[in-house]
Amino acid sequence: MITSPRSRRALTASVLAAAGLAACLSAAASGPPAIYDEEADANAAIRATLAEAEKAKLPVLVVFGANWCGDCRMLDATFKHGPSAPLIAQRFKVVKVNVGRFDRNVDIAERYRVPLKKGIPAVAVLSPQGQLIYATEGGELADARKMGDQGVYDFFTRIAAKTP
Repeated sequence: MITSPRSRRALTASVLAAAGLAACLSAAASGPPAIYDEEADANAAIRATLAEAEKAKLPVLVVFGANWCGDCRMLDATFKHGPSAPLIAQRFKVVKVNVGRFDRNVDIAERYRVPLKKGIPAVAVLSPQGQLIYATEGGELADARKMGDQGVYDFFTRIAAKTP
């Protein structure tokens, strides 16, 4: 039994330090927040985005990727905060499709001529009516981190120029 105030303070400090360590370890184990919804019905998400795109008269940017993929995370970040953010927001309706460990939604990628074996992230651009306009067929975005914000911006500027 701890009776002295000093001993109680030391015990309290030890307990708080252990709790803080546990919280840090728990956060590290859970990793960064998911950018792809692993439970989403990708076909339904694409249909819903196409409906929005038809009203807005914008093409749909289907982004194939996974939560474990560093290049996918970089692309997602540049869509939100980088120089590509305004371009993507103004020119496309975006839907993200989780491919897991290349074992999820592979049929959707194949439908849009996106060879996942060439790497992710990968994209397909669809007309508001769902017709394929463009697909990354050669792993063009698989090294998004090496491309950097400017390289990603340049890539999507070229793609936007090809879309109505």
